[in-house]
Amino acid sequence: MKSLADIEAAAEALPPEQKEELLRFLAERLQQPPSPPSSSLKTRLSKRGFPISKGRLPFTSADVTQIESES
Repeated sequence: MKSLADIEAAAEALPPEQKEELLRFLAERLQQPPSPPSSSLKTRLSKRGFPISKGRLPFTSADVTQIESES
């Protein structure tokens, strides 16, 4: 599932008992305090000071220009 619309459609197709189970699951998650991000997900900086994060698209020249203009 790649979008909220996909998730909503799947949830709508569930039988009533499973919808209730899903609702309880989501309610429990919303009540729990968010866990701190793991150190592997924290952004590192390159030698030039640009952010490096695994799983993201590479920076474009426009991104670099924007970052340089902000500093």
